[in-house]
Amino acid sequence: MTIAVQMRAKGNVTIPVELRQKYGFEEGDVFTLVELGDGSFVLTPRVSLVPKLVAEMEAIRTEAGVTLDDLLSGLPEMRRQLFEEKQRQYE
Repeated sequence: MTIAVQMRAKGNVTIPVELRQKYGFEEGDVFTLVELGDGSFVLTPRVSLVPKLVAEMEAIRTEAGVTLDDLLSGLPEMRRQLFEEKQRQYE
């Protein structure tokens, strides 16, 4: 797909709304511009997935009515179960 964009007076280039929606780009997202040396450039998003994943996990936790204390109180038991599963794999 080839899309023409125009540079504005202050050097701003607008990413078309269709692409912003398709890839989930939001205001404030950071991109890397790589100069290829022949007058060509590659623009790639430099988006950390961690904040988005944390927000999704928080929404799921809230929707399920689970508190952070609930999660932390169950942690020792989950660790024990995982340890036992790993031990069985090596037997």
